[in-house]
Amino acid sequence: MATIGFIGLGNMGGPMAENLLKAGHKLRVFDLAKASVDKAVAAGATAAASVAEAAKGVEAVITMLPAGPHVRAVMLEEGALANADKGTLFIECSTIDVDTARAMHGAAAEHGMEMVDAPVSGGTTGAAAATLTFMVGGSESAYEIARPICENMGKAVVHAGGAGNGQAAKICNNMILGVTMIGVCEALVLAEKLGLDHQKLYDISSQSSGACWSLNTYCPVPGPVPTSPANNDYKPGFAAAMMEKDLKLAQAAAQSTGAATPMGAAALALYGLFLNAGQGEKDFSGIIKMIRGN
Repeated sequence: MATIGFIGLGNMGGPMAENLLKAGHKLRVFDLAKASVDKAVAAGATAAASVAEAAKGVEAVITMLPAGPHVRAVMLEEGALANADKGTLFIECSTIDVDTARAMHGAAAEHGMEMVDAPVSGGTTGAAAATLTFMVGGSESAYEIARPICENMGKAVVHAGGAGNGQAAKICNNMILGVTMIGVCEALVLAEKLGLDHQKLYDISSQSSGACWSLNTYCPVPGPVPTSPANNDYKPGFAAAMMEKDLKLAQAAAQSTGAATPMGAAALALYGLFLNAGQGEKDFSGIIKMIRGN
């Protein structure tokens, strides 16, 4: 078992850290929220007074942070790279832009560190249940070191290729998710207006060509999938604000590469309207209420 520094104990990082503790790893944790640190300590972790202290004298450092600027700050300005021992593996699990991920790979190499960008899919439910999917970018050797650690937090750990490719996979995946969720919501609202019962449409489409994760696993209306946030007043889950962030990252990448993504752009515009209506803290599947006109 490894000694790991864990930086960022929010809705995703907190349960991920607890699963590492359950697997027998020793954790030194840091977060700006004292309550989050206290919870991890109660589960068996040791509190670090700073980012630098969390990164020093450990075999691996895991970061789970809100956005690219936070990752840059932790890695560079707050001293994670400067204070870690040579050869420490950095596992960067935040969802950030590809350019920042690749820049951090370069900075890690300059400090004599291995790094993977390893964003996750599965939301808070997957984080708690250790069923996340990790999309890993980096060298084959770094991936092989990271894989057994990630396997304690997830059901699938996939090597996506070189530096930044984990982030590339994540933003492409979440663009699919954002687009398909809107399509499912539109179909369910149309069914309502046509007098077709939600359950009947689910029973048919979930076994037909309309089947997709947004319908089969995360159905945005109460009833057909009892575990979906629709059955809990759209408590996230995966917050709409986070979906908008990921769709913005996808659109920025599309613009920089010249890729045509009209459906991704439309999904971003709709989620922007949803956030402007004050719904950013609701689950992203709650956009069905806006589509319905509620």
